[in-house]
Amino acid sequence: MTQWGETGRAVAHLGAVWLAGCALTGMQVIVVLAVLLSGGAAPLTALLAVVVLLAVTVLAALGSAVRTRVPLPRGLRGLWAWTAGVYALGTAGASGAAVAYITVNRLDRGLLLYAVGGACYMVAAALFLPGTRVKLGALGAAAALAAGVAYTTWAAAQPPTLGEWISANGVDRGMLRVGDPPPGYTLRGVGASEDGFSAHYARPHSEPLHLGVERAGHDTRRVDARDCPVPRGDPIRCTDDGGGRQLRVYEGIYERWELRLRRDGLVYTVAGDGSPTDPSAARHILSTLRPATDAELAGLTELPMRR
Repeated sequence: MTQWGETGRAVAHLGAVWLAGCALTGMQVIVVLAVLLSGGAAPLTALLAVVVLLAVTVLAALGSAVRTRVPLPRGLRGLWAWTAGVYALGTAGASGAAVAYITVNRLDRGLLLYAVGGACYMVAAALFLPGTRVKLGALGAAAALAAGVAYTTWAAAQPPTLGEWISANGVDRGMLRVGDPPPGYTLRGVGASEDGFSAHYARPHSEPLHLGVERAGHDTRRVDARDCPVPRGDPIRCTDDGGGRQLRVYEGIYERWELRLRRDGLVYTVAGDGSPTDPSAARHILSTLRPATDAELAGLTELPMRR
């Protein structure tokens, strides 16, 4: 009965330290971020000092409550040594967890961070409990926490797979289509978002061509009966290019052109600068449209990804 009572008191003690550690982690993270974002303003720095003082006071109260169970806090000097040890070790662990967590999640779902921070303080308190097995268990828990933080940080630094990037950015795989490069051209780069997909074709000593893919209806510009945009300034010439294609030429100071094709609910546009003296390369791209291969989409993983 006495053994169960001692175990129960130890569990209650560690539970109280965990709850206090959760609250302390939350307060300290918020204050530290506020200090960093404000450039270290004096009032916020003073607030951080108040939070640290509050943390030490709370831990000292918890240490006083277990003087009969834990040898170190029995004297006043020992109590402050216990408080300083738990606070230093717990804060060090919580700080490492916070850095890793912010790197991965940017403070989304912060309650998990606070729970992990509380666990760091709890493990620190467990190191001061009597008993070799208790200390070994606390050291094992500390090692597991450290390994988890290290692995999480390492995993966050790894580049995403193509599937992870597409899923995280909400990209519709049905829009990831390219045409074969025309003679002399090379597919040099791609980009994608929820709204569309783009591919760029380059050739030495020539203007590049840009393929854009978007859903029909995404372009909300007013059009006339021939599906030609109503100009708001410089004139726009539209001609039927055959095969369901339409050639649009935007005249004015910055002249450009685009060859458009509607198919299966998508609009494909090959655009170029200047005057379309020979749109045969654009026709080649539109006539060879197909799903892009993973190798052709590999460059997407180098672009920013949502967390």
